[in-house]
Amino acid sequence: MPDPITNFNEAPDFRVETLGECKFASPFHNGFFVPDDSRVLYQSRLEEVRPYFTAGKEPPSLECGGPRQKIFFDPAKTRAGIVTCGGLCPGLNDVIRAIVLGLHYHYGVGGTLGFRYGYEGLVERLGHQLLNLTPDSVAPIYQVGGSILGSSRGPQDPAEMLDYLQKLGVNILFAVGGDGTLRGAGKISDEARRRGYELAVVGVPKTIDNDISFISQSFGFITAVSESRTAIASAHAEANGARNGIGLVKLMGRDSGFIAAFACLATSEVNYCLIPEVKFSLPRLLQSLQQRLAEKGHAVIVAAEGAGQDLLASAGERDASGNVKHGDIGTYLASEIKKHFKAANTEVNLKYIDPSYIIRSVPANARDSGFCLYLGHNAVHAAMAGRTNIVVGTWNEQPTHLPISVATSSRKKIEPCGKLWGAVLAATGQPAEL
Repeated sequence: MPDPITNFNEAPDFRVETLGECKFASPFHNGFFVPDDSRVLYQSRLEEVRPYFTAGKEPPSLECGGPRQKIFFDPAKTRAGIVTCGGLCPGLNDVIRAIVLGLHYHYGVGGTLGFRYGYEGLVERLGHQLLNLTPDSVAPIYQVGGSILGSSRGPQDPAEMLDYLQKLGVNILFAVGGDGTLRGAGKISDEARRRGYELAVVGVPKTIDNDISFISQSFGFITAVSESRTAIASAHAEANGARNGIGLVKLMGRDSGFIAAFACLATSEVNYCLIPEVKFSLPRLLQSLQQRLAEKGHAVIVAAEGAGQDLLASAGERDASGNVKHGDIGTYLASEIKKHFKAANTEVNLKYIDPSYIIRSVPANARDSGFCLYLGHNAVHAAMAGRTNIVVGTWNEQPTHLPISVATSSRKKIEPCGKLWGAVLAATGQPAEL
């Protein structure tokens, strides 16, 4: 749910950048085109938009995605490229496949290039071999996890990357990734604008953390939640099968706890959910856990990787993408729990499960796979219509075009006083303040 806007000037600038006038008739023939002035309301509740109507103002809205009747690029002269960056995520291959098939069958664009190993592949001197992506070559790839293009972290020089794109005659670049990938895509778009090179740069939101702002859901998230259930079920079985059994599961979620929260809601077997957005006191957690074991004899704890970082010593190191390296909350909690109960002369049986890299490297499930197709096709429609420096997504169940600068302006997080966290508290039964 969007934050309430109390001042009409607080709304984000949702205006979308375009390369110019669309002069070509679209070859896409399914009988449905989206008018250029079609908009999706940012706020959907009547009490949120009524003040705008009362003041005679238009409420904030996002450009609606989908195929346009007129397009910017001549398909016969168009060459596209795809790059996947950052960590692996379920659905990467599905998105690659959807883009290639959409370009070929919907618009007659051939010769789609696949850049290997993230933005490194856009730097010619590094020598990564290009892949020629065709409908036949991508047909079966949705069945496997990972990315057939490979991936990497870390920035590259936008000028150097654009040099290579210009040399190859690429005029559409699809950047599949999260926050860091989108920032890089924005810099490539800025460099193309500076040079006067007509390049459509379109991002596809990839992160199992589901933390990209102003986008309802990123692909891979639903699969990650679904796969997390297996780990939680195992932790519950282990805890329930031992005297004073404790199952501890660490899930991904650096700065946002959406995977942990939704996994807890999906299982209803978790007694404590720890997320980055809500601080907890270790003594209060241990006291509550001790009481839980005395009453029920077992407990299950789910911790997002970014939870409790204020309790850990951090050296402030950063990874290649510029993210702060977090301490390991999972092993820390396991150690502190054992230490606490040993001091209390209470024997516990603790099993620690960290399924992080298993979850992110599996193929997308049916729901995510279909969502990847939807996003990939909308990315193609946006690019062919000359939209650039944007990321495609959904908002209020509608396809949208969102400026990259807005998508990367902040990180989407769980609201501690919001409905989602309230539902988690109700499902786990944990104290509202730990």
